[in-house]
Amino acid sequence: MTNSLLTPERAALVARMAELGPIIAKRSATFDREARFPTENWDDFKAAGLLGLAVPTTAGGLGADFVGYALVAEELGRHCPATALTFNMHVATTLLVGQIADDLEMSDADRTLLHTRRAELFRGIVEDQMIHSQPFSEGTAPGAVEGIGTKAKPVEGGFLVTGKKIFASLSSAASIHNVIAVVPGDDRVRLMGIPADHPGVTIEGEWDPLGMRATDSRNLLMADVLVPTENEWLPPGLFNQAADRWPYFYMTLSFAYLGLMRAIIDFSAGYLRGEHGTSARRDNPVKQAGWAEMNLIYERAQALTYRVLGEVSVDPSAAAVRRAWSAMVTTMEGAPDVASLAIRVCGGRSMLRPNPLEQHFRDARCGATMLPWSVEVCLERLGRTGLYPEHEGGSTGGSV
Repeated sequence: MTNSLLTPERAALVARMAELGPIIAKRSATFDREARFPTENWDDFKAAGLLGLAVPTTAGGLGADFVGYALVAEELGRHCPATALTFNMHVATTLLVGQIADDLEMSDADRTLLHTRRAELFRGIVEDQMIHSQPFSEGTAPGAVEGIGTKAKPVEGGFLVTGKKIFASLSSAASIHNVIAVVPGDDRVRLMGIPADHPGVTIEGEWDPLGMRATDSRNLLMADVLVPTENEWLPPGLFNQAADRWPYFYMTLSFAYLGLMRAIIDFSAGYLRGEHGTSARRDNPVKQAGWAEMNLIYERAQALTYRVLGEVSVDPSAAAVRRAWSAMVTTMEGAPDVASLAIRVCGGRSMLRPNPLEQHFRDARCGATMLPWSVEVCLERLGRTGLYPEHEGGSTGGSV
C-alpha cells in the first residue's frame, strides 16, 4: 500500500477492523449457510465504535474519510465480504451527508439545514447505535438518478412516501432505510430516511441467493409512509449534484471485493504450503502457474483501485472517471477469475463445503451485477467515452 494512502490515522482504523477479523471470518460460513444477517458482527462493530467510522470526531465518531473507509472495507472483505457489503450500506450514508456533501455547492441556508439534519443522523448512530441502510435500486434503469419510481408527497410535517426498492440490504436489521425519491412535478432527487418501524413499511420476499447470502437484501415496500421533514437528510437536489460531481461514491461496493480477492489469495497460499491438512503442492509447476495468474489479477485490481483512491476528489476529470469505471470492472470481474483459478489450483476438495473457496467462488460471482456501476454499465460507458465529443469534458458523473 502506498504511504500516501496509508496515513497513521487510516492505519489505526484498519487495525481496529483487523482485530475483529478472525472472529468475523469464523462466523462467515454459518451466516452463508443460513442466509442470515450477521447480527453478531454488527454487535462487535457497535462495541468497537465502528458504526461511527465515517462520522466526524467532533460528532463522536472515528473520522474516516472516503479513502479511510475504502481501506477498512477492504480489510473487512478479507474476513467476510457479505458483512462488508452490509457495512458499506451504512457507512455510505454517513459519507454522503458528510465529506461528499461538504464538497458540493449550496446556499448558506441549505448548508445550515444540512448541518442541522446530519447532526441528528450522526447523533443517532453514535448515541443510539442506529443502523442505516441505503436501498436505491428499483430495477427500472441502470443510472442511480434515472427512472426513480419512489414518490414523496408533501404533507404537513413531512412527506408520504410510496414506492419499492429491490435488493434492500439489511432488510431485517436497519433502523432507517435511506431511499431516494422525487416529489411529483419536481425533478430534484431527495434523500429520505424511512424509519423501519413506521406504518406502511413492509419487507417482502425470500432471500436465498447464489452468494453474498448474509446481506438480507429483500424487497422494501413503502405505502404512504409518513417521513418527518427532518428525515430529509440533504437539501433537495443535492443528491443530483453529488451523483454528477462525486461519482466515486458509486464504487464503494468494490472495496469489499478487493478484500475478497485477498482472502482467496491467502487461502490458496496456505494450501500450496500444506497448511490446510494436505501435503505441500508448491513445487508443482502447473500449480505455480495458476498461482502466478491469480496474483497478477489481484495486483492489477489493487493497483488500479489504489490509483483511483489517490485521485478521489470533487469534479474529477473525464480520464479520472474512466479509471474509476476501469477499476470497477477489473475488480468485479477479477474476483471470480481469481476464485475460479483458486479452485483449479486447490483441486476438487475446494468445491466441498465448508471449504472457504466454495463460498468465495459464489460470493465473487455476484459482484458484476451490482448497480449502479455494474460491469455492464461500466463497460457501456467505457465503450463510448473518448470516441464522441460530448464525452471529452470533465466529470461525466454517476447518472450518465
